[in-house]
Amino acid sequence: MASQSVTKPFQKILDPTKIGTWNIIRRPPIENHSVIQGKAREQNSNAFKTHQFKEGVRLRKALNAITHGKNIFVYHNIRTNQVVYSLTRYLEKNSVLRQLVYHGKKTVPATLRKDMWVPYYSVHFNEPKVGLRAYHLLREFAMQRQLSPPREMITITEKFLDQKRPKNPNEAKEFDEKYKDKVGWLMEKKDRARAVMDQKATSVADISAVLAIQEEELANGFADGKRGYLTRTARRRRREARAKEAAKAAEQAGRVAELEKTLSTSQVDYKIQEPEGSNTLEGNGVKILWTDIHYASYAESWPEHVRHGELDLTRQHVMPGQKVNHGVEVLADKTFEEKQPEQKA
Repeated sequence: MASQSVTKPFQKILDPTKIGTWNIIRRPPIENHSVIQGKAREQNSNAFKTHQFKEGVRLRKALNAITHGKNIFVYHNIRTNQVVYSLTRYLEKNSVLRQLVYHGKKTVPATLRKDMWVPYYSVHFNEPKVGLRAYHLLREFAMQRQLSPPREMITITEKFLDQKRPKNPNEAKEFDEKYKDKVGWLMEKKDRARAVMDQKATSVADISAVLAIQEEELANGFADGKRGYLTRTARRRRREARAKEAAKAAEQAGRVAELEKTLSTSQVDYKIQEPEGSNTLEGNGVKILWTDIHYASYAESWPEHVRHGELDLTRQHVMPGQKVNHGVEVLADKTFEEKQPEQKA
């Protein structure tokens, strides 16, 4: 009898940052009549649905832990130009609302409307510590500017009046009469709120400044793993913290492995891991991907280790991946001179 050849299943890599919005992740499959709260539950019961939802939250956290700190995803509001930062490709309600400062009536929405927030740019690092440091600095800069804005940001200028002047001749005459000799005064409360909320340009300046600060910090030994003198108590606490982190990491790895087993079939073997060469830069290199690469010109300069590329187009409200341009992965470098795609013979 001829021996039958065993076909090896095709292996497919799934990016953990891109599958967090899948229904199978948000509502992971759980067997009917599973024991929940000490009792076998039907899948239509509230206890079963609540347990399934909580399991989905734990699973998303386990997936996010794989690349936690290596990516920063930035979204902006299409109406107010407010900017929020996220460590995940998708926006979470509590994370977004926590970053919005109250500037007056209707300046903070009651809930997250995903149709109002669109991808702006994403920043990618090789080291999680460096990415988390950048994330904290960006949040601090945004909060400081909103709570204590520079005077020139909220001052009436000729440019502000030209943009605000009505098109109707009669209304424009009343407008000019109202704001006559008021150049240099502070804006009205409603106008100040709009000016401070508009962070689309200042966000780009912030990330440029943050990367420049980090370039100096890395030169001084930031994130090299070396620490100063620690007392016996501090060393004990560090050991305990590392033991808890290791136990949590093992638990999360088990959840990811169980998901891989659930998704895999006899034909396809799914593996959830960070794609190799996702940054394609060595050492302390940083890649920034833009929905429109010309947004990078909002910053006066960029550090030498920063490279720029484009995000792919998408109709969803989730940050897409990098756009493929005939094999050219980085579209601009150094002094932000845009590269031209290579012409095929």
